[in-house]
Amino acid sequence: MSADVEVVEQAPAPVPGTRGTWSLSWHGLRTVTVLELRQRVRSTRWKTALIVWFLVVGLITMLTTGAFAIISGDGSTDETFGGTVYSIVVGFVLFLGLLVAPTLSSGAINGDRNAGTLATLQVTLLTPAEIVLGKLAAAWIAALAFLVASIPFLVWALVGGGVSWFALLTTVLMLALVLGVVCAIGLGFSAVVSKTSGSAVLTYLTVGGITAVLPILFGLLVPATTTTESVRVWAVEAGYTWEETTAPECEWQTQEIDVWHSERTWWLLAPNPFVVVADAQPLGDPETLGEDENMLAVLQYGVRYARTGDSGPRDWCTGMYMDEGPQPESPVEPVRVTDQLVWPWGLGFDLLLGAAGVIVAVNRLRVPTARLAQGTRVA
Repeated sequence: MSADVEVVEQAPAPVPGTRGTWSLSWHGLRTVTVLELRQRVRSTRWKTALIVWFLVVGLITMLTTGAFAIISGDGSTDETFGGTVYSIVVGFVLFLGLLVAPTLSSGAINGDRNAGTLATLQVTLLTPAEIVLGKLAAAWIAALAFLVASIPFLVWALVGGGVSWFALLTTVLMLALVLGVVCAIGLGFSAVVSKTSGSAVLTYLTVGGITAVLPILFGLLVPATTTTESVRVWAVEAGYTWEETTAPECEWQTQEIDVWHSERTWWLLAPNPFVVVADAQPLGDPETLGEDENMLAVLQYGVRYARTGDSGPRDWCTGMYMDEGPQPESPVEPVRVTDQLVWPWGLGFDLLLGAAGVIVAVNRLRVPTARLAQGTRVA
């Protein structure tokens, strides 16, 4: 007598403690972050850099404040100079941050690999995502320490007037995000390149590309984006000679002029860290640009104007003839830039760039590694 026996294949039981590449836990993140921060705190070089940062930013703030106090003539800054001092301090802090942040993360992975300590982390229950994000958190916290050291001077510049307290909050937030992005980019290169000097150079080149190269490319493309078009112009009446004593009459004319279509290339300016920080400020009132002399507001208006473009009617008559009495109102509507935000697009691109660095770093720390670059140390 025979019986049919059904054989059922069972999936192998999962190995206890096995976790995926992207598995995350608070304990794992905290462990890697604390280890990295303790190593940085023990480093004398990091402490020295923080002290030098504080002194340099403070010196620039005091020199700028003193210079405008002398210009004002009464020994104190007014609201006009307050916005300018604030803009200079913010720009200088961002500039120094872009110089310091790459050094905090560009050697985080290849440095440990060359020292033989990375493999120790990889054979533990820590996942590649926890190792990478823990190192990123430590580098970002170190970068934020430099930013926190600058806050007293930002507040000092803010007290000078011309800028709201809400502007300070947005400035600090955007500076923190930009520094985090730079740390993430450096972390990605540190996982790809075997030498710490090479990853640092690549990080600086990337930051320099979005900060300097893209704006230069934007300027070089001006001839390519300029076309000759027929535009309605509110201009001085035809045949008017400026030797006459009466004010000219204005009339609509159609003229062939060169029109720069900056709305086609404005996106080249968006990722720039200075543009992101400036455009996020609640500053930009075009009617007061000449009064507050706030360079952040000028930059904000400039990039929004570039995104908007100006191919509409032109006013070439109003105010051309200086005469006593009220001036006629211009029939040409001014270009509205209040709704043409640039910083969300620029910050979004920067965050994607930083996310790409994190993804590359996590994939490079997968265990087991199928292929290693020549000369790469495993343990």
